[in-house]
Amino acid sequence: MDRRSFIKNAGLGGLGAAAATALAAPAVAQSNPKVTWRLTSSFPKSLDTIYGGGEVLSKYVSEATDGNFQLQVFAAGEIVPGLQAADAAAAGTVEACHTVAYYYWGKDPTWALGAAVPFSLNARGINAWHYHGGGIDIFNEFLGEQGLVGFPNGNTGVQMGGWYRKEIKTVDDLKGLKMRVGGFAGKVLEKLGAVPQQIAGGDIYPALEKGTIDAAEWVGPYDDEKLGFYKVAPYYYYPGWWEGGPTVHAMFNKAAYEGLPKAYQSLLRTACQAADSNMLQKYDYLNPAAIKRLVAAGAQLRPFSADVLSACFDASNDIYAEMESSNPAFKKIWESIKAFRGEYYLNAQIAEYNYDTFMMIQQRNGKI
Repeated sequence: MDRRSFIKNAGLGGLGAAAATALAAPAVAQSNPKVTWRLTSSFPKSLDTIYGGGEVLSKYVSEATDGNFQLQVFAAGEIVPGLQAADAAAAGTVEACHTVAYYYWGKDPTWALGAAVPFSLNARGINAWHYHGGGIDIFNEFLGEQGLVGFPNGNTGVQMGGWYRKEIKTVDDLKGLKMRVGGFAGKVLEKLGAVPQQIAGGDIYPALEKGTIDAAEWVGPYDDEKLGFYKVAPYYYYPGWWEGGPTVHAMFNKAAYEGLPKAYQSLLRTACQAADSNMLQKYDYLNPAAIKRLVAAGAQLRPFSADVLSACFDASNDIYAEMESSNPAFKKIWESIKAFRGEYYLNAQIAEYNYDTFMMIQQRNGKI
């Protein structure tokens, strides 16, 4: 090739590259338009792990779009109270919220099924149902009627059963027990004679200290430690049978979500799943050290007896039967969860249960 041909072809190649760059830029800009949404959380910033789920989602979305898609996260109370987060997103006051669906069960018990109900699945099981058992789609059928689209965006793992001023040895000990507990669990405990109370987080400690209430449930070791309940209600019971694996959701205004480019819709789903895993992993890492600190500070760990758990299980099933007979939406979702629950625990008792049990024995024997 002579020098003139080389220069000519090189020049054309350079022009072609420049033209391609010029053409590509608008395409990139169109695929990543500037979008800024507000996300209101149901949680205060002090609950850094669960509140942090919203911040993690925002970070992932921003990084994936070079900052073009921004989710501005607001703590509970900064825009609306925490328990009104889903209402605000549905109404379009904000485009998104980070909340737990069972907060809204008073409107319709079906809400709770997307998060956690008594004696449902653990975190691993509920995620299997959500992602591979059609759970996300079937719950979104219900959310769509509320003007929302939702995806799992966090999980605490099985929670603790709460803090008690006295020991709970028998079912009779539940009678007359004034307990800060909400939602489905309160309805079950009420059936067994307890008196559920709705008290904001900041008011729980003084209520326990004064004896206004006898017990309170919160989350688990890492979050509970911050509130100092062990000082006034030392008996720390487990498991929180009403929250075997509570899902925290990111919910989006349906019209706003459907107005996004398909790539942004896909990104939200993917980022939510990543944030979902991140929260559970973080709790799994932080809770072991927290429970050791609580016990060292005076917390007295107690398991609920088999009789208490069985009574609560039977009472829960009675309530489910009532709801299934009168609420078609509830029945549809609960039947799906129940069908998988049976299969999940059939399998879980084989390899997983035996491996974990063996390793726990080694830990107790001081070998690990």
